[in-house]
Amino acid sequence: MKNQSLTNNIDWICIAIYIVLVILGWLNIYSSSLSSMEGTAEKQFIFIILTIPLIFIILYADGKFYEKYASIIYGISLFSLLGLFAFGKTIAGQRCWYGFGSFTIQPSEFAKAATALALAKYLSDSQINLKDVNRQIQALAIVFLPVMLILPQPDPGSALIYSIFFIVLFREGLPAWYLLTGFCSILLFVLTLILEPQYVILLALLVIVIIYFKSRLGDRNIVFSSILFVLISGFVLSVNYVFTHVFKQHHRDRFNILLGKSVDMKGIGYNTNQSEIAVGSGGWIGKGFLEGTQTKGGFVPEQHTDYIFTTVGEEWGFIGSLIVVGLFVGLFLRIIYLAERQKTKFSRVYGYCVAAILFTHFFVNIAMVLGIFPTIGVPLPFFSYGGSGLWGFTILLFIFIKMDANKVNEW
Repeated sequence: MKNQSLTNNIDWICIAIYIVLVILGWLNIYSSSLSSMEGTAEKQFIFIILTIPLIFIILYADGKFYEKYASIIYGISLFSLLGLFAFGKTIAGQRCWYGFGSFTIQPSEFAKAATALALAKYLSDSQINLKDVNRQIQALAIVFLPVMLILPQPDPGSALIYSIFFIVLFREGLPAWYLLTGFCSILLFVLTLILEPQYVILLALLVIVIIYFKSRLGDRNIVFSSILFVLISGFVLSVNYVFTHVFKQHHRDRFNILLGKSVDMKGIGYNTNQSEIAVGSGGWIGKGFLEGTQTKGGFVPEQHTDYIFTTVGEEWGFIGSLIVVGLFVGLFLRIIYLAERQKTKFSRVYGYCVAAILFTHFFVNIAMVLGIFPTIGVPLPFFSYGGSGLWGFTILLFIFIKMDANKVNEW
């Protein structure tokens, strides 16, 4: 088994889907940037070519390299994020890049793979039990350290992606109440923005009372129910303060537009409105490659980056969009399938991290384009323009492909 070549063990299905997505992504970048003279498609083509030696380096590294040096890779990643505060280049108000002449690199794109490796390394320890509070704190610290360095840049989009690690932790034994608390907090936050706080508090009281009386007599705890109500009330009453004094104006505007509380089609809501028009104008079969009027007219800002899916919707229509979505879903399912087949916990956990990160980017980006999620700057994997994003996703995926190919040597 150990003498089998890498090419025999490698998962060519994942690689084939990856290649197709990268090619389709470049075609859409080419179309969306055709009216400009910035050479965007040419630059992305160079980024794609440079991924080839990167892939070979990843695949031909020793099978145990990523597990052995996971902590060091994670530490280097944290230092690269920390260094931005002193040496970072500011673009559009965000200090997220290192500048090397005309070339920039965004370390947060690589930090996702590093965090996934560190989390997999920590959870693969046979002594780890996520029912233990100390272990929970340590696991959450691995996730939140990069978040604390990314948020002040400010880059809320990249920071949001790290929330998906909770699903991986839940898969590995984290108590369900963490997820329930997170979901309820988001729900209460949104409801408070839509309704008056007193109505949300009354609704919460009603739910708590119903749960209390529906519970078995021995499970009823009036003290716990009362404390829960007080905590929920305090959270609800703090929402307006956080929304007004913590959120920046453009964040407030985006939430208000999303919730239908204000309409600003020429200002903050322009991007979302134009993206919806572009996607909707494609119909069933699209207008044809390079024939999108919204795309050629440059009506959708940042179309080659965060709004690249609008080109798919306009030029390829519903059918083409469905094919792209199907390719992504096929990749996610394939990664999960392979993760379940791993012989080591380290490889399995890392595989789930890869699937979770890619899915979150995919879901948030398309939801953002369709106007059902605020615009927060989350790129579509393998489609959106940018060397850091393409290389970051490539590293993330191909490390797992290497782990899967190496499983024949695991015992």
